[in-house]
Amino acid sequence: MNILVTGATGFLGFNLCLRLKQMGMTVYGLGRNIQKGEKLKDNGINFIQESLENKEGIEKACIGMDYVFHCGAKSSAWGKYEEFYQSNVVGTKNIINACFKNKVKRLIHVSSPSIYFEFKDKLNIKEIDSLPETQVNYYATTKKMAEDEIDKAFENGLSVITIRPRAIFGVGDTALLPRLIRSNKEKFIPLICKSDILIDITHVDNVVESLICAMNVDNTYLGEKYNITNDEPIYMYDFLSKLMEKLKIPFKTKKISYKTALKFAGILEFISKTFLNYKEPVFTKYTVGLLAFSQTLDIQKAKKELNYKPIKSIQEGVEELVKYNEETHEYC
Repeated sequence: MNILVTGATGFLGFNLCLRLKQMGMTVYGLGRNIQKGEKLKDNGINFIQESLENKEGIEKACIGMDYVFHCGAKSSAWGKYEEFYQSNVVGTKNIINACFKNKVKRLIHVSSPSIYFEFKDKLNIKEIDSLPETQVNYYATTKKMAEDEIDKAFENGLSVITIRPRAIFGVGDTALLPRLIRSNKEKFIPLICKSDILIDITHVDNVVESLICAMNVDNTYLGEKYNITNDEPIYMYDFLSKLMEKLKIPFKTKKISYKTALKFAGILEFISKTFLNYKEPVFTKYTVGLLAFSQTLDIQKAKKELNYKPIKSIQEGVEELVKYNEETHEYC
């Protein structure tokens, strides 16, 4: 069976490629990073260096594919709108077009629960809950637009399933926990509004598991969307405190009012836009919101319809990170 994974040189896509290869599939990983591409090839995976924005290149990559996993995206809290649009919207359109042209059996699309985000506490969010009228940033805006394109494609006959995984972590992640560890080590982690907030995080192995479930489920659930988490909400600051303790790093927090933090982030965003060509600020308004408000997802639909069950606990994931750090000293 031939399978294409976009975003294969990214954290999720790379891990998905490895899992599919272990399952005996013929795997093609599409991405831009040549170094990561070489690692894919070392693991017996065919590497295609290509941009999602290249329509002809994407069409060619999809020739002969049975399944396509669309993990590729520009994923960041900050940046220029056009860059997000080209990667997340145009790129998704190109994938859809290529799947139609090459009669791909099923497209499994990776979206984002950032489309749910509002500057308030939101708990047990269901897939059918109403979305905010305005998305929080360009990433969320373009991921919602990409979902709209997926919905249109399904209406036009494309076999597709969408997942919305929350806050992916694990060994190899360069964004979520490493950024917080770095912030804690170099300065501090802002304690905004309240002593703690309730959040979901998801080990990368569990996201990969959900993608495999989406590939294998019968056609009854085509066109559906699924929240994915570890199904074990955590209090963020308590979790970070314990993580730093295991890493033998002092946990440093500083209380900042929400109003002050938001104003400071707004100034940093203005400076970035005006003088720094959109270089990502230390804090954005979205970052402040993530640190200030609880957000958890209801995953009952994925458990019932996809038969999704997390295969790795948060504790197991943390133990892997600690062991990895002891061997590499990557975090401290």
